[in-house]
Amino acid sequence: MNIPKNTILDDVEAISNIPAIAHILDIVCKTTGMGFAAVARVTTNNWVACAVHDEINFGLTPGGELKIETTICNEIRGHHNAVIIDNVSKSDIYANHHTPLLYGFQSYISIPITLKTGEFFGTLCAIDPKPAIIDTPSVIGMFKMFAELIAFHLDALEQLAISEERLSREQETSELREQFIAILGHDLRNPLNAVSNSAQLLAKINSDEKGQRLVNIIKNSSYRMNGLIENMLDFASGRLGGGITITKSPNEDLVKILEQVIDELQAIWPERSIETSFKINHPVCADGKRIAQLFSNLLGNALNYSAVNSPIIINAESNGEEFSLCVINEGKQIPDAKMERLFLPFSRGEVEPNQKGLGLGLYIASEIAIAHGGSLAVSSTKEITSFTLKLPVAQLC
Repeated sequence: MNIPKNTILDDVEAISNIPAIAHILDIVCKTTGMGFAAVARVTTNNWVACAVHDEINFGLTPGGELKIETTICNEIRGHHNAVIIDNVSKSDIYANHHTPLLYGFQSYISIPITLKTGEFFGTLCAIDPKPAIIDTPSVIGMFKMFAELIAFHLDALEQLAISEERLSREQETSELREQFIAILGHDLRNPLNAVSNSAQLLAKINSDEKGQRLVNIIKNSSYRMNGLIENMLDFASGRLGGGITITKSPNEDLVKILEQVIDELQAIWPERSIETSFKINHPVCADGKRIAQLFSNLLGNALNYSAVNSPIIINAESNGEEFSLCVINEGKQIPDAKMERLFLPFSRGEVEPNQKGLGLGLYIASEIAIAHGGSLAVSSTKEITSFTLKLPVAQLC
C-alpha cells in the first residue's frame, strides 16, 4: 500500500505533538548507552523519521527518510516482532546483513508500534556503532512500555481529531438550524398571515354556502399550518439550548385568554360544541401567550380526536394554591404504550388519515407547563380522555 506523502507528514506532526517523545528518546539513549534513537513511520514504501535523538551524528532529522528496503524495520513491518542485537559481528543472523553493513552500527534494537486498531505504525528504534548490552528483560520491557505509550498518545490524538471534526460539523449544522428557524419564523409566517387575512375578508364578502365552506377550509388549513410552525420553532429553539422561554405577568386575565382561543377554534369548527366552566377566583402569575399556545394545542387535539357530535368540556379554576385547566373529550382510549410516550417529541396517538401533524403539540405544551413550574397530565378511559394543566398560584413573578 502506497500511503500519500501528506499522510506521512501528518504522522510526523502527530509524533511531534506528543510532549513526552523527546524525554523517551533521551531516556532510551541514557539507559542503553546508545547514541541514536528514533520513532520511525514505516510503510510499504517509506521509512520516515518522526522524532530523533542523535548523539553520533547519524545525520537524520525529523522528516528525514531512509530507503525502506535498506532497513530492518521493513522486515519488522512484515512479521511485527522486535529485533534486538547486542553485537552485530557476533550475530549468526545479522553479521552479514546488508543493513548494519550499510549504516555501520553494531548494536540495534527496534520495537514495533501497534495502534489500538491493530494497524502497524512504525518502530521505536536505537542504534550505535559500538556493541551494547540491550537484549535483557529490563531494556526490552522499557522499550515495549514506551512503544505502547506512543501508540496510546497517537490513538488519543486521532480521537481528538475526530471529535474536533465532529464538533465542527455540529457547529455547521447548528448554523443551518438557526437559518431554518429564521425561515420558519419569517419567510413562512408572512405569506401564511396573508392567506389567513384573505380568508377573513372572503368570509365577509362572500355569503353563499359553498363560498363559506371553502373559506372555512382555508382558515382551518391556515390555523393548522401556523400551529405547526409555532411548534417547530419552539422545538428547534429548545433543542438548540434555548429551551421554552416564558415571560410571566402578575394577574393574567386567563378567562379572556382562554375565551379568545375558544373563539378562534370555534370559527374553524363551528359545528362543534364547546362547554366551559371558569372559576378563576385568584390571580395567576403566568405567561398569557404561552398559556394560550398550550391551551390551543390541547383544545385542537380534543377537536381532532373526538367524535363530531360529542362536546368538548373545559374546566378552569384557581384557588389559593394552584391554577388548573382541564380539557375533556369523548373518544377512543389512548393505549398504554402510547400514553408512555405521549409527551415526547414526534409522538402521536392513533389518528385518522385526515388528522396529520408532527407530533410536537403535546411535547411543547408539556414544556410550557414545566417552564411555569407546573405539570401537564393525561388520563384516558374507554369513555373520555382528559388533559389537566396545574400551575402553582403562589409563585412570584
